[in-house]
Amino acid sequence: MYKYKQDFIEFMLECEVLKFGDFVTKSGRKTPFFVNTGFYRTGGQLRRLGEFYARAIEVKFGSDFDVLFGPAYKGIPLSVVTVSAFDELFNRQIRYCSNRKEIKDHGDKGILLGGPLGDGDKVVIIEDVTTAGTSIKETLPIIKAQGNVEVIGMCVSVDRQERGSGTKSALKEIEEEYGFPTTSIVTMKDVIDHLSNNPVKGKMILDDELKKAIEAYYEQYGAEE
Repeated sequence: MYKYKQDFIEFMLECEVLKFGDFVTKSGRKTPFFVNTGFYRTGGQLRRLGEFYARAIEVKFGSDFDVLFGPAYKGIPLSVVTVSAFDELFNRQIRYCSNRKEIKDHGDKGILLGGPLGDGDKVVIIEDVTTAGTSIKETLPIIKAQGNVEVIGMCVSVDRQERGSGTKSALKEIEEEYGFPTTSIVTMKDVIDHLSNNPVKGKMILDDELKKAIEAYYEQYGAEE
């Protein structure tokens, strides 16, 4: 496992983004873990988050692309901090771009903010956690409407590796439906492997009992490989 993945797992714990206990997801599933990216709040946290995204994107897609697209609203700050990290870490000038929920009819008109999109641009989409594809259905037509634009991939922070609408994970469903690869900074398997009986700052996070609860959850809701 790349060291940045291990660091990111401990970073999520530090920011209280990753929690273990008894939770209920929006879909009504009872889950022993929860990921809430709304807990990244300070400048320092966002700077580090951008660095983790940049490293994961560079590993999977390289840096030979032009635009990082962050769907509104959560994708806007993610795209900004990550292009800043690309400049700092890889000396690569990548434009950020996001969509507006409402088209602006005065001043800087249009549905996009940030850098423009145009013919020949290679685009990576950035999102917070594993998506059911709802925002992709909304934003991909907007991206494609800007010209002959190629989406080369998508990156999320955590792949929960749960079933989407069928038996495969939401990310796998996106790959098959839209024809571009996806990646994540970490998967839940990475999280389990790193934290199992491995204290973080002297504290045991994932003991055998909690690991069994997570395994039982995935027996019920886990996606096909």
